[in-house]
Amino acid sequence: MIQTFPRGGIHPPEDKFSAGSPIKVLPLPKTVNIPLSQHIGAPSEPLVKKGDKVKTGQWIAKCKSFVSANVHSSVTGTVTKVDKLMDSSGYKRMAISISTEEDQWEEGIDTSDTLNRNIVATADEIIQKTLDAGIVGLGGATFPSHIKLSVPKGKTADVLIINGAECEPCLTSDHRLMLEKGEELMVGIQLIMKKLNVKKALIGIEKNKPDAINHLSSLAKGFGGTEVRPLKVKYPQGGEKQLIKALINREVPSGGLPVDVGTVVHNVGTAYAIYEAVQKNKPLIERVVTVTGKDLQTPSNFMVRIGTPVSELIEAAGGLPEDTGKIINGGPMMGKALINTDIPVTKGTSGILLIPSAEAKRKPVVNCIRCTKCISVCPMGLEPYLLQQASEYKKWDIVEEERALDCMECGSCSYICPSGRPLLDYIRLGKSTVSKIIRSRKQ
Repeated sequence: MIQTFPRGGIHPPEDKFSAGSPIKVLPLPKTVNIPLSQHIGAPSEPLVKKGDKVKTGQWIAKCKSFVSANVHSSVTGTVTKVDKLMDSSGYKRMAISISTEEDQWEEGIDTSDTLNRNIVATADEIIQKTLDAGIVGLGGATFPSHIKLSVPKGKTADVLIINGAECEPCLTSDHRLMLEKGEELMVGIQLIMKKLNVKKALIGIEKNKPDAINHLSSLAKGFGGTEVRPLKVKYPQGGEKQLIKALINREVPSGGLPVDVGTVVHNVGTAYAIYEAVQKNKPLIERVVTVTGKDLQTPSNFMVRIGTPVSELIEAAGGLPEDTGKIINGGPMMGKALINTDIPVTKGTSGILLIPSAEAKRKPVVNCIRCTKCISVCPMGLEPYLLQQASEYKKWDIVEEERALDCMECGSCSYICPSGRPLLDYIRLGKSTVSKIIRSRKQ
C-alpha cells in the first residue's frame, strides 16, 4: 500500500517540466554576492574585508551563536565589499561581494568525483565537520544541520527519515540529485545514522519519481538498514510532520519536534552535503537549483555556486520569456516573489520559477462563503478562516489559542479558497506577532 499522511492535503498540477534534464554545471559568474544570513538564526560574522584575496572553499564568515552557520567563499577572487545588499526577502542584509577568478581550491578539499565509501570519522568528527562546512537544511527551511545531529539530553532517536518527497510542484532538484548522486547520498545517510546511533533509515519518495525509487532501492541493498518507501503524490507530503506520520505513523505533538517521537528528518540534499563535508572536506558552496516555467525555453537543473545572480540561471535556461509576470524563489506553493533578478542564489534556493502574467495575478477577494474547504485541506488540522479573521482584527489571544504557530505555511488553504481570501498572508502576520508576544513574556 502506498503510504501518505491522513489529514488534509491537496493535489496541485505537478508541472515537473525539468524532471528529464540532467544536472548541468553553471559557468562561474563574474561576481558573487554571498549573504551572511542564509540560514535560520543569527547572521555570521565576516572574517574578511575589502581587498582580501580568497580561495574557493575558504571560510569567510563565522557563526556567532549556537543557531547559526558558517559561510565559505564559493569562488576564488578578491573581496570587493562587505556591505548590505538586497536579498530574496527584499530587504538589505550584510553580504560579501567577490570578483571571480579561476578556481584555486582551499587546501585539503577533495574535488574529484571518486566515491569515498570508507567511513572513518567518529560521531564527534561528523558533527564537527558538518558545523565547520556550514551545512543547513537544503529542503528549504535552512535550519543549521549540526543542531539536528545533536539529539538533546534525555531524548533518543531510533529511526532516521530522509526526505526525498519533493512534493512542491515544478521543482526537480532533489529528483535529479537522487538519480545522479545516489551512491554519495547513501554514504551521507550512513554518516548521519552513525552520528545519531540509529540502525534504521527510511527514504520517502513520492511515486511520481519511479526512476529515483528504483535506483535508490537498488543501491540500498548494499547499505545496511536503509529502505526506500514510495509515497502517495499529495501536497505537502514533504512536510516533516506529514512525512513522519506517513512513514512511521507517529504524531509529533503541537509545539514539538520530530525527536520527541524518536526520529530525525533530513532532506536528500542535506545528506549529500554531509557526505561532501565529511568524506571530501568540502564546505557547502554550491547546490542544485531548478530553473523552470511553462514558457521557459529550456527548463533545467543546474549545479550553482552560492552567490550567483539569479539572472545568470535564467539566461542559461534560455532567457526571460516576454510574458513573465512574476519570478518566484522556490516553488508555486511555498516560494516567494523576487524583487529583481540580481538577487543571489543562497543555500536555501531550491528553484527559480517563472510564472506567466496571466497566472501571476491573484483572484479577486470576495466574502468568505463558509464552504470549509480551507479546514478540510489543512494538514495540521487548523481553521485557516478563523486564524485569518483573528489576525485581521488583531485578536492575538485567539490567534495563539487556535495554534497559529503550528501552521507550516504550506499554502493549501489559500490555494483551495474559492473566494480568493488572503488566508496565509494573515496567518503569517499572526504567527509573527504571537511569536513576539510569547518572547516578551519570557523576558
